[in-house]
Amino acid sequence: MKTGTERCPFFLFKFGHCSEESYVFTILYLTMPYNENTIQRIREILQQKGADFYEKAMFGGICFMVDDKMLCACKIEKATGEDRLMCRLSPEDAEEAVKQDDVSPMDFTGKSMKGYVYVEAGAFATTKQLNYWLQLCLEFNPLAKASKRK
Repeated sequence: MKTGTERCPFFLFKFGHCSEESYVFTILYLTMPYNENTIQRIREILQQKGADFYEKAMFGGICFMVDDKMLCACKIEKATGEDRLMCRLSPEDAEEAVKQDDVSPMDFTGKSMKGYVYVEAGAFATTKQLNYWLQLCLEFNPLAKASKRK
């Protein structure tokens, strides 16, 4: 039996060729590594603020870039299945932020990264809360160093 796989954005089609006249198809739903609703909320706030941004797949989710620098990212945490925002803040703002519930230092590499924090869904559930985090990110962005291009 010949088999194959075809991908589209939301589904994985697996098929097996049983004979020249029949095919067996299995459709598996693929979960997205980010919450599309949260992504749309971020887009809307950034557009309202007049930010010139673009999106890039990074860190297992979607990253929002301003001036070719990471502003924030959104992903679903694998261990919990919960929505999570990763914010790039000034070191001072990050130090204050981690004192709040639902905020922790970013430890993507196993070591916390200065100025980066994870914000759990409960801390950006409302538009006002999400706006707060995005504003902190936007305030730091002009001061942030750009990554070296490869």
